[in-house]
Amino acid sequence: MEQIKGENLQNMEKLKLIPTLLIKVLVRFLYKIFCVIFPVNDKKVIFASYRSNEFQGNLLYLKNELDKIDPDYKVKILFKKFTPTIYGRFIYVFHMFKAIYHIATSSFVFIDDFYFPLYLIKLRKETKVIQVWHAAGAFKKFGYSTIGKSFGPSENYLKHVKVHSNYTYAVVSTEEVVPYYAEAFNMKEEKVLPLGVPRTDFILQEKNQSSVKKKLYKYYPQLNKKKLILYAPTFRGGSHEHGAVPLDLFLNIEKLQKELESDYALIIKLHPYVSQSLPEKGMNDFVFQLDDKFNTEEILLLSDILITDYSSIIFDYSLLERPIGFLATDLDQYIKERDFYYEYESFVPGPIFENTDELLVWIKSGKFNIEKVRSFSKRFFSFRDGKASERILKNILK
Repeated sequence: MEQIKGENLQNMEKLKLIPTLLIKVLVRFLYKIFCVIFPVNDKKVIFASYRSNEFQGNLLYLKNELDKIDPDYKVKILFKKFTPTIYGRFIYVFHMFKAIYHIATSSFVFIDDFYFPLYLIKLRKETKVIQVWHAAGAFKKFGYSTIGKSFGPSENYLKHVKVHSNYTYAVVSTEEVVPYYAEAFNMKEEKVLPLGVPRTDFILQEKNQSSVKKKLYKYYPQLNKKKLILYAPTFRGGSHEHGAVPLDLFLNIEKLQKELESDYALIIKLHPYVSQSLPEKGMNDFVFQLDDKFNTEEILLLSDILITDYSSIIFDYSLLERPIGFLATDLDQYIKERDFYYEYESFVPGPIFENTDELLVWIKSGKFNIEKVRSFSKRFFSFRDGKASERILKNILK
């Protein structure tokens, strides 16, 4: 009976793969045609992502630095967020066709996440692909490290789509995490370069603190003299596709407001793959979403305390040496679905809470172990000089 059930599941998975296999054939065909017709442009660079429609994150800071180092490079930006609707899939297929042309004719391709078209082709040798992963450090498992987990790719899928293939180099924050990224990307450790994280350049430049605060008070004058708590829950993929993850905050906002609103305000930063925003009725002079006016790095600079569960945002935030608390209400389930590279309880640089009441006691006490955050930051960033983008480009472009 179990054998029959297993065979049925395999057959269903094969049927689901049919559209992917058809796209694979078409993409490969187009890529070969483009390679025959068009040469590689030695001064053409692509910055590509499917995390957002807006140019942002590590790739934005790399591009800005490239403009300073060598403005003669021809830059093509391919930011297109994937949405798992029929229309969204249709649009993304056409985006891939455009992307394949640019990949075929570019000398360098910088990406910051999974980038599907790259895994369907045999890359021409003149093109270098650099993975500047969107998360610093090493925390949650991903890529090949999650095979066998519900979060990860199946063996059958990997037979047809070699995810995280064609990378020439991957860039990470410190040497300690090199083995984990090599495992996740199924690549040799010497190809994983501990050169830093580009977006931390913005965080580490002191002048940005005052300018971001000034910008905040311009748009939200009611936040002047308020301490800001940033709540940034992680991406819980499970069986959901990117872009289709429902909203679940795991936090009692009403209780927080009742106890803290005289001195604090709450900023909620949702993961880009979460499909919903906070309802308007939930927004007031205590609860804010700032994404429409502030990028992630600016929001980190504004925040006095970070609350998260399993988000890698803790690495970036640790550079500011401010308090970090962890609201881990479903730790066992998360370990089962995805797991971590380190043992969670001994790894995180702050106290762990199971509910909002415990969290409130900690915030109101004001007793924060900043030395633990500082040590964490030093451990996971080999460089804290605000020059990661420059260092990466000088190493890669040569």
